[in-house]
Amino acid sequence: MASSLARNCSRFSKAISVRFMSNLPVDTVYGGPKPQNPNQRVTLTHLRQKHRKGEPITVVTAYDYPSAVHLDSAGIDVCLVGDSASMVVHGHDTTLPISLDEMLVHCRAVARGAKRPLLVGDLPFGTYESSASQAVDTAVSVLKEGGMDAIKLEGGSPSRITAARAIVEAGIAVMGHVGLTPQAISVLGGFRPQGKNIASAVKVVETAMALQEAGCFSVVLECVPPPVAAAATSALKIPTIGIGAGPFCSGQVLVYHDLLGMMQHPHHAKVTPKFCKQYAKVGEVINKALMEYKEEVSKKVFPGPSHSPYKITTSELDGFLTELQKLGFDKAASAAASAAENMEPSK
Repeated sequence: MASSLARNCSRFSKAISVRFMSNLPVDTVYGGPKPQNPNQRVTLTHLRQKHRKGEPITVVTAYDYPSAVHLDSAGIDVCLVGDSASMVVHGHDTTLPISLDEMLVHCRAVARGAKRPLLVGDLPFGTYESSASQAVDTAVSVLKEGGMDAIKLEGGSPSRITAARAIVEAGIAVMGHVGLTPQAISVLGGFRPQGKNIASAVKVVETAMALQEAGCFSVVLECVPPPVAAAATSALKIPTIGIGAGPFCSGQVLVYHDLLGMMQHPHHAKVTPKFCKQYAKVGEVINKALMEYKEEVSKKVFPGPSHSPYKITTSELDGFLTELQKLGFDKAASAAASAAENMEPSK
């Protein structure tokens, strides 16, 4: 017994020493250092490897479990739970109204559906501007309560740079965002492209550089001329993710609903960005399916026998009809008998 106790103590002491070795590779959390393969969760290391090799990084937004599953199946590198949910999911005209609580609901749903992509959650407007402390608290919530791997914040003002640095120092990966920053439309005067004159173009590059210095692992460049995006991409050592910024970025991002052509109503036609390529017209397919469903229900075509799979045996049906008649429900018994007759497959 003494020798058994000694062996257990030895194992325990080894476990403690291993657990607290700060120089162990972070991958040991997942069972030991292993090379990346397509079936593993995408990490910052994976993105850096792609960037170093010049391989474009793919990013798409997602807001719920189904869209996350689609991104996962397609092998998209990064799944961004964007505050664009305010517009394409909640129907607002801007990204400003969405709250942190609403964003966390979207984050949790996406985290349940996307097992492979790196998950990045937007910090919504009004949740990180007051102080670096507020920014860190919000970022912590997005990771702990939302299940994200990293956060994204907009802008490059000194206070935003400070917030980004504080979040990184708190141990949270940060994606920056410059150019057209939708949360700043009050200052920008609407959804207006940036970098179209010398001062603005230089500011885009300088802001991206400042975010890199703050510790960001990547920077989104939105709605800037391709030469400006190319300059920023060349100047930076971290990947740039373009949206309406031309083909010279390290990767590209589009909104899920936009690239699938899901939204067909006039309001969305008004706000759909010019730079968005629709790879499908899913909205038209959805509308057609809904109209067919409505027509079949109206004409009592659906559901027919093939979509009414749950059966009751003849003996059980007879007993059921008898019980209904005993209860005085003759009309109900007649309806049940007629239904059973109509559900019989035609010969």
